[in-house]
Amino acid sequence: MSPTRQFLPDPDGYPVRGLAVTYPDGHWLNRHTHPWAQLVYAASGVMQVETPAATWLVPPTRAIWVPGGTPHAIRMRGAVAMRTLYLSPVDPDARLVACRALEVAPLLRELILHIVRIGLLDLEKPDHERMAGLLLDLLAQGETTPLSLPMPDDPRARGVAERLLAEPSSLAPLAELARGSGASLRTLQRLFLKESGLPLEAWRARLRMQQAVVSLSANTSVTQAALDAGYQSPSAFIAAFRRAFGVTPARYRARAA
Repeated sequence: MSPTRQFLPDPDGYPVRGLAVTYPDGHWLNRHTHPWAQLVYAASGVMQVETPAATWLVPPTRAIWVPGGTPHAIRMRGAVAMRTLYLSPVDPDARLVACRALEVAPLLRELILHIVRIGLLDLEKPDHERMAGLLLDLLAQGETTPLSLPMPDDPRARGVAERLLAEPSSLAPLAELARGSGASLRTLQRLFLKESGLPLEAWRARLRMQQAVVSLSANTSVTQAALDAGYQSPSAFIAAFRRAFGVTPARYRARAA
C-alpha cells in the first residue's frame, strides 16, 4: 500500500507536518484533542505524556504515538526541545489505531528531525512521498516499550500516583503513602489493582524503571540511575532492570548513546 493510499485525503494536501518548539521546565500543555495523529518526540529533555490509557516518561530515546481524537496532556520535566510530527488521519490498516510508546532508533530520529526541518510533506513530490512511506513503516513496525503506567481514576489513588510521578526516587513506605491519601493501605492497594490493573507495588516498580530509562538516556552512571529510581543497592537495581528490559543498565545506556 502506497503512502498516498494510507493517508486519508487532507484538504490542504500536506498529510505530514513537523513542528519545533522549545518549552521551559514545568510547562504544561493542558489536556486537549485534535483530529490529526501526533508523534510526540523531544530531541532533548524529558516529557511526561498523559493519555486516558497510560502515562509515560519520555526521554529522547522514546516517542509516543497518539492517534487523532485521543485526549492527551504533556508536562515538561526540565527544558524540552520538542520536535513533533502531526499526521492526517491514516487508514486503520496502518496499525496505528492505539497509543504506543516507541523506541526511537537512529533512523527514526533523523527522519523526524528532517521532516521537522522541512515543515510540510507534499506527497506530489517523490522524495516527500518516500519519506512519508518510510515514516509510516517505521511507526507501524517500531519496537514498543513495555512500561506504560495506567493511571487510576479514584482521586485517592490518583493523588498517590501523581506524588510518585513527581518524585520517583521517593523511599516513602506504602503505609505512609496511604496515610497521606486519606485511604487505608488495603483500600489503596485495591484501588490500584482495580483501576490500573497493577498492584501498587508493581505500579511503583514500573515507574522506577521508567525513571531509570530517563536517567540512563541522559548518560548518567548506573549508580546514579539507581538512586534516581529509588534503589539504594546498585546490584538490586541492575537485577530489576535486567528483568524488565532483558539487558543490563550499562548495555542499555550504551545503546542509547
